[in-house]
Amino acid sequence: QKYGYTHLSAGDLLRDERKRPGSQYGELIENYIKEGEIVPVEITISLLKRAMDQTMAANSQKNKFLIDGFPRNEDNLQGWSKTMDGKADVSFVLFFDCDNEICIGRCLERGKSSGRSDDNRESLEKRIHTYLQSTKPIIDLYERMGKVRKVDASKSVDEVFEKVVQIFDKEG
Repeated sequence: QKYGYTHLSAGDLLRDERKRPGSQYGELIENYIKEGEIVPVEITISLLKRAMDQTMAANSQKNKFLIDGFPRNEDNLQGWSKTMDGKADVSFVLFFDCDNEICIGRCLERGKSSGRSDDNRESLEKRIHTYLQSTKPIIDLYERMGKVRKVDASKSVDEVFEKVVQIFDKEG
């Protein structure tokens, strides 16, 4: 809020769509999430674009977005480029880097109250495998472009937040 960004979580948009009565994608999204796999790009981008359009229609000044959890793979990146080229620029990638076991532990703890179908060890290990295979190469690509801002997410919440504030103070 302080920097004028609207936060959009690809995962939250997908989970909300999955629960929406009458959604044509609900069951498909559930199966992908449960298997720790990446939902087809057309679905994710349509949800992101709809949320962005709705935000800007309500207030034309709200045209800066922090998109959480996207792109996750080459297909996502290509889909984004095809759909959003000339409509949206990526200023930088905020990369929360964290040890796999710390991530698993945190998600298992979250799973005690989240109700998320993917907060279990089996799904989390699949997600890490998917991350290493599909997402890490995208981060590496943005790194080569000089657009990655890395945060050591294994630290405490306060330390991580402090680093994020420093990045946003610099990036605007």
